Amino acid sequence: MASLSLLSFTLSFFIFFFSSSLCTNSEGNALHALRSRLSDPTNVLQSWDPTLVNPCTWFHVTCDSNSHVIRLDLGNSNISGSLGPELAQLQHLQYLELYRNNIGGKIPKELGKLKNLVSMDMYDNKFEGEIPKSLAKLKSLKFLRLNNNKLTGSIPRELTALKDLKVFDVSNNDLCGTIPVDGPFSTFPMESFEHNRLNGPELKGLVPYDFGC
Repeated sequence: MASLSLLSFTLSFFIFFFSSSLCTNSEGNALHALRSRLSDPTNVLQSWDPTLVNPCTWFHVTCDSNSHVIRLDLGNSNISGSLGPELAQLQHLQYLELYRNNIGGKIPKELGKLKNLVSMDMYDNKFEGEIPKSLAKLKSLKFLRLNNNKLTGSIPRELTALKDLKVFDVSNNDLCGTIPVDGPFSTFPMESFEHNRLNGPELKGLVPYDFGC
């Protein structure tokens, strides 16, 4: 009977260890894929060694007590390139900090799968295209800063469902259409929308007259 209990304990331990390793490898693979998309002239990603099982030892990466990646801090790192769908594998990510770089291309719609995300700071980059509607799935999101990019299209009305959103800034892009007024959007200052082609009476003098989309 004792040997059976020991066997059960051993089996449970290996299942837990194997599952944790799989998750860690998945997150490490996602970060390595991100590194392959980026140009890194000052070697801030030098510690991102794909041969290491655990990405928690890499600089600019923070993990929780279960070795899940919860922060990616690459703000002001002089990196360029683009983002890819593999970032969606960072299922426990809470903070995505990529501000003040030269990252371009479209914002991947797959970022809408990061259900634990609290902050997405991607301002002062070269992102283009539309703001993905999928970001409306980020129910824990409190901070969304996309200002000073090259984003086009309208602000997705789906984002009004983000009831916990405290800060929203899309100023200095090329957005058009009407500013949503539902949900948390009724509380955001007009400075969060200025220097676009957005329609709103409070924006007179801050944007061009043509509000078309």
